[in-house]
Amino acid sequence: MTEQQLLAPADLAAIDLTDPRTFVGNDLSALWRRFRDESPVHWHPAGARTPGFWVVSKYADSVAVYRDNKRFTSERGNVLATLLQGEDSASRKMLAVTDGARHREIRNLMLKSFSPRVLAPIVDGIHRHTRELVARALAAGGRVDFVTDVADHIPINTMGDLMAIPEADREQLVEWNSLTLSRQSSDDSEMESLMARNEILLYLSDLASERRRNPGDDVISTLATAVVDGKPLTEDEIVFNCYSLILGGDESTRMSTVGGLIALAEHPEQWRRIKAGEVTVESATEEVLRWTTPAMHFGRRAMVDVPLRDQVIKAGDVVTLWNTSANFDEDVFDDPYAFDVGRTPNKHVVFGHGPHFCLGAFLGRVHVGAMVEALRATVAEVELTGPPQQLYSNFVHGYSGLPVQLTAEPGTPVAAPATATATATATQSQADTAQAAGTGRR
Repeated sequence: MTEQQLLAPADLAAIDLTDPRTFVGNDLSALWRRFRDESPVHWHPAGARTPGFWVVSKYADSVAVYRDNKRFTSERGNVLATLLQGEDSASRKMLAVTDGARHREIRNLMLKSFSPRVLAPIVDGIHRHTRELVARALAAGGRVDFVTDVADHIPINTMGDLMAIPEADREQLVEWNSLTLSRQSSDDSEMESLMARNEILLYLSDLASERRRNPGDDVISTLATAVVDGKPLTEDEIVFNCYSLILGGDESTRMSTVGGLIALAEHPEQWRRIKAGEVTVESATEEVLRWTTPAMHFGRRAMVDVPLRDQVIKAGDVVTLWNTSANFDEDVFDDPYAFDVGRTPNKHVVFGHGPHFCLGAFLGRVHVGAMVEALRATVAEVELTGPPQQLYSNFVHGYSGLPVQLTAEPGTPVAAPATATATATATQSQADTAQAAGTGRR
């Protein structure tokens, strides 16, 4: 399928949203505009091995379905990969695919690990890790792969700190996680993704067993020692909910920071606005999240017949909600295809909406904001030195590689510190000085 055929098909029914090739190397903005204009509640025909399903592309319709946990369920899957199989092995074990009272009980339990007291050192760690990694990239001359040298190392350390995962194991988790949610190319097999998922689950099961014996102040310990209605959580509930945190907290955050850097390099006027302090870090963060929309879709299954616009979604039908379209809906966002770091309001649905709103949304925002702050303080220019290497996925929009040249802000030390401790100290001092200098402009 060529780009021209993809962007202007004779019939929208010719577009296969189950095929990762549809999303690789193509600008889908014109396609999603057509869906919103011509067929906002669209029936996607069945494939050779998959049933048909509904494609919802408008913001208001997506939000309505997200909110409606009475007529739509997540318990038979919440992404195409599981919805089209008819089930999810984590159903009623993992928060994302559990509804009703059990969902509320587990969510309230996990929220304890996201309290201000618990998250304060985690947030400090995010800013510290981000400053250190950007400083190291600049110390090495600034010519780096932003994915593998910088972005890969930030969110996994956050999840690692939150879950007390040994530092020596974190890079392996990043590798497994990347294979689980997406593939580098069509040459990678689905079996590799399944094996990577199983490796993560086995690893987390071992950690949960250890935390039962020696609990600490971390998410795994909270789940491993919790009691709900007089009973401890099952092994599957503990492991699958830890797994869910790694999935969401690592991959989506990495892809937002990488996609955000691409956007800043391609929109130098917006980079200038950030550097000049004309916009807040908060507004830039929200626009990076909207612009990148790493999780392209989520989904539900209808439990009863539900009218939506001029269609009737039948009981049992799969409904997919395309965030990657909703976040560019002209009815909600002025000039949506303009990257505007000062955009307000910016009520995107990157983290979903309603009862299943992402538990880690706050940390996701902190990650992107920390990167914006670190780049603003120490980087003068961002240049792409090669094409981004896009992931092969119909769920995650992101990149496995991004060669860039980061030019240090004048006055930023370029010699590598002698020790890791010196690196952290020097980087903290630089960032604090820059932040103090720019406080009046934020």
